[in-house]
Amino acid sequence: MTDMRFGAFLAPHHPIGENPTLQLQSDLELVQSLDELGYDEFWCGEHHSTGWEIIASPELFLAAAAERTQRIKLGTGVISLPYHHPFMVAQRLVQLDHQSRGRVIFGSGPGALPSDAHTLGLDPMLLRDRQDEAMGIIRKLLNGEDRFSYESDWFKLRDAKLHLRPLQKDMEFAVASIVSPSGMTLAGKHQAGVLSIGAMVEEGMRSLPTQWSFAEDSAEKHGNTVDRKNWRIVMNWHLAETREEARKQAKDGLFRHNNEYSVAALKPDEGITYKTPDDAVDGVAFSDGSTAVIGTPDDLVTKIKEMINMTGGFGCVIGFVHDWANRENTLKSWDLVARYVIPEINGLVDDYRDSYKFVTQNRETWTRAQEAVMNKITSNERSAKIMETQGYEGEKAKTQ
Repeated sequence: MTDMRFGAFLAPHHPIGENPTLQLQSDLELVQSLDELGYDEFWCGEHHSTGWEIIASPELFLAAAAERTQRIKLGTGVISLPYHHPFMVAQRLVQLDHQSRGRVIFGSGPGALPSDAHTLGLDPMLLRDRQDEAMGIIRKLLNGEDRFSYESDWFKLRDAKLHLRPLQKDMEFAVASIVSPSGMTLAGKHQAGVLSIGAMVEEGMRSLPTQWSFAEDSAEKHGNTVDRKNWRIVMNWHLAETREEARKQAKDGLFRHNNEYSVAALKPDEGITYKTPDDAVDGVAFSDGSTAVIGTPDDLVTKIKEMINMTGGFGCVIGFVHDWANRENTLKSWDLVARYVIPEINGLVDDYRDSYKFVTQNRETWTRAQEAVMNKITSNERSAKIMETQGYEGEKAKTQ
């Protein structure tokens, strides 16, 4: 039996046109459903442009989610550290940890959208170094170390010390990783987990077999250790009872998501613009090097097992939240994962199958036992008469 955790990552990616207020409410309802279905983690991101990704503050959203949930871990996926003073990030994390009763995972990144950095007047070449610098400061603050001062080229601290520590004794850190080794290297340096978002694209998928070694090498260099159980692989999927249903439900939303967002908004010079919704499904889920699963629970089980073998092992499968299908079918897809994929991957039904196999393969034993009971009954004259008139059930009632 394995111990694979499952979660969801909400960027979010909502097509432009729907009421954003209702979109946010639907997102909160999704978190509540995931908690009730037994998912382990929920992550949401920070973005400030493109129109598709409308959560500007993961902490605000997760504070609302904390009020609707009981057990699911809540991850900032991610806070773009170069956009914020590290002391204020630490303060907000502490408050969120208390409001959620110790369920926060601190995920950080350098900032994913060039348009966000442009709006804030930031040099993209400085972002990863600033994330690195901020992580060290935030770790020091959350650990409750003695007051300290620090001066950087982009923030200052004077006699800094948090007046409240997190509810957790050791809040988990995690970093976003796309394709390059920089995210993994940072994880090793700061003894953090990893959120491999790059696994959703072909180039990122190809890099997975070697990715973890960068984290291990960096950890060794800095006197740390890293654990594969804290490596999270982000995947795209939409499930239904049949592949045909899944394809029909997802194709129009996937077509729009790919052409309008992934290509037109993010990578107009690199992405593939599909001509039809069916072409989009074929390209994303049914071509050589495809990374998504559009099909049945069995299809996703097969894909996850392939990913485990490819990477050498990781600790958590994270499903990317999208609007490929309508709301009803999207919720059904998450329900199917909880009911059929998670138990299969974690071996929760193995003993059921073993018991069934044992019973069906030892039928002769049970037959002999029943014959012995019948012989005992028929050897008694009175019992034999009851059997003749009322059958076996009548004899059982008499003896109870």
